[in-house]
Amino acid sequence: MTTDSVSGVSWTEHAADQSPLVQRSRSRTLRQMKILVEAAKRLVVDKDSRFTTQEVAKEAGMALQTFYRYFSGKDQLLIAVIEDLITEQVRRLEDATRDVADPMERLRRHVTDTVSLIDAGGEVASASRFIASERSRLHRQYPGDLRRATQPFASLIARELRAARDAGLIATTDIDQDAALVARIVMATYHEYAFTEHEESVETITEHLWDFCLRGIGSSRNRSRTTPTG
Repeated sequence: MTTDSVSGVSWTEHAADQSPLVQRSRSRTLRQMKILVEAAKRLVVDKDSRFTTQEVAKEAGMALQTFYRYFSGKDQLLIAVIEDLITEQVRRLEDATRDVADPMERLRRHVTDTVSLIDAGGEVASASRFIASERSRLHRQYPGDLRRATQPFASLIARELRAARDAGLIATTDIDQDAALVARIVMATYHEYAFTEHEESVETITEHLWDFCLRGIGSSRNRSRTTPTG
């Protein structure tokens, strides 16, 4: 039995992966899907999720049958849009903390900056509200797909938790589980306040959330001792 047989990858799949024709086809597929996702993101700003597949196809400059060549339905497109928007937000958070040496301060900013979007305006705020409004519905129907779509934020949290643990700043024993819980709490907090009137200031909401997260991940710090380092 060959190594490929053991790993479940056939020689035909290897050959296909190396085929210029297959690579060109995959590249074209990715480009077309990206065009559709970008078109949907533009519609989200104006309509939230209240648009049709016909409108997406028109916005993308494609025929409707082309849309269904890449997505089986609107929900699959929305999941792709959510993943793309979360990936963009993660990049913004990373860029904003690139010069911050303290992993706990980076983590604090990731948590509080995300929730601070509840009172923000513009396209980023529209995108965040869209994610919050669609996440619960899609999770009930496509839990695995939604988990993968939201994973970039949980992975960002996990990287900072791991760095903090390695620096002796926290005592967590299960990084991935803690990161998943922090990510869910952040998303739930955003959802709670994004669509309702709230008496508390954003600063009060984010400080309380961060204090709660600190206790949950086994940090001896409190928010008053967490000072920016970059």
